[in-house]
Formats: sequence, structure tokens, C-alpha cells
Amino acid sequence: MPELLLNHPVAGQGTRAAAGFGLLWPAGSIPARAFAEQGECIRAVQALAAELIQSPPGTPAEYIVRAAPLPEAALEPRRNLFSTLFQSVYFLLGIAAPRRRLYGQLTHLFRIWVTSADNLLDDEAKPVLPLILPRGGGQTMTQVLAVMTADRILERLLSEAADAGTITPAQARRLSAGSLQVLLPSAALEASEEGGIRERPPPEEVLKTIHRLKTGLLFNLPFFGPEICEAEQLDAVKVATLKAALMEFGLGCQILDDIRDLARDWLEGRHNYLLSRLTVTGGPFWESLPGRGLRPEDRLYRDAPPEIVHPAVRQALALQSGALTVLVREGLDLSPAQVSALPRLMLRLLDVEDLDDAG
Repeated sequence: MPELLLNHPVAGQGTRAAAGFGLLWPAGSIPARAFAEQGECIRAVQALAAELIQSPPGTPAEYIVRAAPLPEAALEPRRNLFSTLFQSVYFLLGIAAPRRRLYGQLTHLFRIWVTSADNLLDDEAKPVLPLILPRGGGQTMTQVLAVMTADRILERLLSEAADAGTITPAQARRLSAGSLQVLLPSAALEASEEGGIRERPPPEEVLKTIHRLKTGLLFNLPFFGPEICEAEQLDAVKVATLKAALMEFGLGCQILDDIRDLARDWLEGRHNYLLSRLTVTGGPFWESLPGRGLRPEDRLYRDAPPEIVHPAVRQALALQSGALTVLVREGLDLSPAQVSALPRLMLRLLDVEDLDDAG
């Protein structure tokens, strides 16, 4: 599954990027309050993990599994940009604090499920739920345990929320079932790419259908809880407007992802907006790909025709800027300068800062 909900490393630029993102949220603003609240939610989930992951008494020391301390890096602004936007939505919708915190913890559980699945599919180890396994290994089992632990945390959160009167028992049951159901379209899309796709669909189909299922859907996850528990109180028009804006922001991010992952997606046979465009207008460059001896980490976009890459960069930034403009109109207190700066900072976050001039 897409890794957009979590940890895009900013290669070689961590300090600059972290500083840039930190400056985005003025003290007292909705994003600043949302960022702080989401940090509390992450800590709460990790604390529950530590409570739940207890090896049985008598387990030999060399086989004990436990939760690791939450690293401070997990709470950096750049690692929580999307979650901050998601948590901000709850402020814009006027949702009460107890339910905001519940939904924020659900957001973090979705990050665990999505990222752990992505790690398993791509043989990666992006950190999401820090665990300590014996003998210093177990990358695959770490992901399996993360998914299993997240499921138990969900059960605990919903039970406690129902006991406290934050939600009803019926809502708890719907949230439990829905947390699986809402991810099924994205999972089905990912499954269709296993083993490589047989042919590349037209670029507009990639953007308007495939990427909306693959990534755009994930950017609508913050509405999962409210639409079950707040349906009668919510302004339906406002919800639809916010959902559309976050969908567009997510699609802009995915286009930048596609640019960065051009070589990887070609080698692994994954859907990619630029590759679909190149099948139509790539000419000699497209025909040269089989003989290039590519590696997944290659920055193939640097060799691709600028007339293909640069418009895609501008399209991605325009989607993000347009989405932020809508969010501001709906009450998100960012200045015009901040709205202008955020898409540029996204180039750093998604590790394609060298394309800044193209936008």
C-alpha cells in the first residue's frame, strides 16, 4: 500500500526540511493545535502497545518481545504533516475533544496497518510501531506483530470509548468492521500490481481512477470515524468539500511519488502516471528503457523528457495549492505565504527537491 501516510525520508536534508515544516504552524493556529494533539495520540497508541506486548512469564530472556521506546523523530513535524492536516479537519468540523482524540488514534492505527502492509509487500522496514525482537532480526515478523498489535489496540480503544460514553456500543462495532472495509479498495488495487501489471492504462485513468483508489482514498481516512459517529451533526456540504480537497492534495503527492519512483515502478510493473504518459509520448526515451540497466533507486526522471516531467510537477503543485486554498476557505488558519510555501516543502518531503525549478 502507499507509504504516503507515514515516513518519507528527506535524504541528506533532514535538518533543513524539519525546520521548514516546523515553521509552518504558528503557535495557537489550528494546525499547531492539531499537531500537538496528534502527537498525544501517537504516544497513547505506543503506550497501549507497550502494555499489550508482554511475553508470557517464564519466557527465556533471549526470546522476549517488547515495545521499544517511541523515538523523538516519530513526532517530528515533517513525519506528521499528513496526520496534522487530518487532525485539523476535526477542528474545522467542530468535533469535541474526546472524539477528536479517538479519531486521531484511529489515524495512527491506519498508519500502522498501511505502512506495515507496504513494508511486507516491498521488503522494507519503514518504522511505524517500534518493537524489539530478540537476536536483532525479524523484519517480516516485526510487521506481522505490528498489524496484530494494532488490531488489539483498536479493540481496546473502542471498548474504552464505549465505556466512557464517547461513542455508543453500536458505533464501536461499526468502527471495528469499517476499519477493515474502508481499506479494501486500496488493498485490491495493490493486489492487482503484485507480479506486475500487463499493460499500462491511459494516464487519465491512472490519475482519475487508479490513484484515487491507491492514494486518494487514504487521504479521506480522517472522515471514516466522523461519518459513522457524527453523521447527524456534520455539515454534509462542508464534509464533501473537505474530502475533495484532501483527495486532491493526496493526488498531488502521488504524482510527485510517481516522478521519484519512475525507475522502480518501471522495473516492478506498477501503475505510474508518468510511465503511462511516456507510453504515449515518450518516443526514443521510452524505447531506451529496456537497455538502460536500471536500478530501483535510479533517478530516472532526470533523464526523462522535460516536456513530460515538468508539466507533471506543475500539475502536482497546483493540486496541492488548490487543495490548501479550499482548506483555508473552510477555516484552516494558514496565511497566503504558508499556502504558497507548503507545496514547495512537499518537494523536500517527497525527496524531489531538485525539481523545484520545474514548478
